[in-house]
Amino acid sequence: MRHEYFWMSGMWMPPIVGLLIIISILYLIFGRKHYYANNDVSALEILKKRYVKGDISKEEFQEMKKELE
Repeated sequence: MRHEYFWMSGMWMPPIVGLLIIISILYLIFGRKHYYANNDVSALEILKKRYVKGDISKEEFQEMKKELE
């Protein structure tokens, strides 16, 4: 196969598209972990939100708060 034919025929596109797909998949898998790692929400803040929403009772809140301290 001649070098000019390779570039003019468009045969170079499938490997480039495949590489872009692989890079996109790797970003979706590993790139999002960084976002969650920087989420500095403490366990006490989560507990307070659950109490305010009514997911847990006052007694449960106080017990869990003692365990966190």
